[in-house]
Amino acid sequence: MVSEREKMLAGELYDAADADLKQLRLRAREKMAVFNNELDRIKRQELLKNWFGTTGNHIMIEPQFSCDYGCNIHVGENFYANFNCTFLDVCEIRIGDNAMIGPNTQLLTPLHPLDAKERISGLEYGASITIGDNLWAGGGVTILPGVVLGDNVVIGAGSVVTKSFGDNVLIAGNPAKIIKEL
Repeated sequence: MVSEREKMLAGELYDAADADLKQLRLRAREKMAVFNNELDRIKRQELLKNWFGTTGNHIMIEPQFSCDYGCNIHVGENFYANFNCTFLDVCEIRIGDNAMIGPNTQLLTPLHPLDAKERISGLEYGASITIGDNLWAGGGVTILPGVVLGDNVVIGAGSVVTKSFGDNVLIAGNPAKIIKEL
């Protein structure tokens, strides 16, 4: 029998009210409280390394940081996220090396059914976000479920990324589109 967590990570409809998932979210909230109240950058770095699925050695996220679980977030070496970022990780979020993420950025993997009866029932699903090396995302960027970005992508401040893009591009707007090849 497949667990609700396995369904969630696979991008299938799952019951968000599942007791195991509730417990995982509660643990994440406890970790968020500790992380967001820690003033020492080195201690915050160690907290992330023990919380996220995988990390590089040199990572930094400024408080306030919010997520659903944390354990479904995977970041590479030289990762930096500025203040007030939200990474909703019902599915995996994978980010390569040398990422710089501006304040108030949102990476959102959850989705909800369009059918009202299905949505009201509490079922949800998601789609992972995968980002290559050398990302620079300006402040207030939103990246939606299922997006895959290549290496060397720059995202203009305030952009909403609704679809995938390859390597070496500057994207911006709502919805984001290619502004320039890099």
